[in-house]
Amino acid sequence: MSLDAVRLADLIAAHGRVVRIVVAEVHGSAPREVGASVTVWEDDFGAGQEGTIGGGTLEFEAVHIARKMLADGVLRRTQTLSLGPDMGQCCGGRVKLLWEAYEVAPTGRIHARATLDAEMPLAVSRLLAEARNGSGATGLPRPELIGGWMIEPILTARTPVWIWGAGHVGRALVAALSPLPQLALTWLDTGPERFPDTIPAGVTALPAPELAQAMRLAPKDAHHVVLTYSHALDLALCDAGLSHGFTRFGLIGSHTKWARFRSRLQQAGHARTEIERIRCPIGDKTLGKHPAVIALGVAAQIASDVALGSRMTGQLGDRDEHAVSGA
Repeated sequence: MSLDAVRLADLIAAHGRVVRIVVAEVHGSAPREVGASVTVWEDDFGAGQEGTIGGGTLEFEAVHIARKMLADGVLRRTQTLSLGPDMGQCCGGRVKLLWEAYEVAPTGRIHARATLDAEMPLAVSRLLAEARNGSGATGLPRPELIGGWMIEPILTARTPVWIWGAGHVGRALVAALSPLPQLALTWLDTGPERFPDTIPAGVTALPAPELAQAMRLAPKDAHHVVLTYSHALDLALCDAGLSHGFTRFGLIGSHTKWARFRSRLQQAGHARTEIERIRCPIGDKTLGKHPAVIALGVAAQIASDVALGSRMTGQLGDRDEHAVSGA
C-alpha cells in the first residue's frame, strides 16, 4: 500500500481539511493490512469518506472519531484496539490506528512522521537517506510503524491502462479498476454517446472517431484491453498496438477469433513472437460470460500483472526530497 498524495490533494481541494485514518500496526488477524486507509471529510453537502480499513464496527467507530476530530480541530491521535473485546468482531487480532488531519498533501517519496513525542529513530533516518540518494536495495519501504514513527511510501507513478470500448464489459471493467489508486485509466470509444453520463473519478474518457489512430497517444508502457463492438476495430487496434508498442495487451474473444486475428496480423507483417504477446481470450472462462464476471477476471489479471511489475521494477528513481512532519 502507498499513500496516494494526488488523490489526497484532490479531496482537500474539494472539501477542505480531511482526516485520514491509516492502519499503523497489526497483530494477529485483522480486516486490513498495515497502510490501508480511509479518508473522511465534512462539507456543505454533509459527511463523506473514501477508502476502507475493512468495514464493520472498527471502521464505523474510526470514522466517527475522525468526524469529531474535524469538528473539534484535533490534528492527530492514535489508538490500539483489540478487535474481539473492544469491537465485538470475529477477528482475534489487535490493530493500531493513526488519525491525521491534512490541509496540504505530503510530497516526495516517503511520508515519515512521529506519532508520539519521540526523536527520529536511526532506522527511519536511514530509510530517508536511501530515498534521497537512490541507494535502497529493494525499492521504497512498505508502510510500517518504527519506534513511534509512521513510514509510508508515497505513490508517485501510476500504471497506464487503456480500455478500448465502452460497452457492457468496458463499463464493468472501468467500475472494477477505477478504485485502484496505482492505475491511471484512459477509456476510449468512437463517440461521446458511447460513454455513460457519469465517468468515475480519475478516469479519462477519450472519444475518438478514428479509434485505431488514437493508439499513437498511448504511452508505450501502457496496458491495453480491447473490447469494442466491432471485430474490425479490434483487429485494427491489435495492428496499431503491435506497431506502437505496449507492456501488456488483452483482446476479448474466443480461441477461434484469435486464430483468425493471428493469421491476419502475420499477413500484415508482424513477427510471430510479438503477436503472441497479445493475450486472447481474456478473463477467466470458469466464471462465465456475463459482462460483470468477464470484467472481474480481466481486472484480476491486470492487478496481478501490475503487482508483479511493481515487485520486479520497484526501485527508487530520481532523488526526490522526502516529506517529514513533526509530532
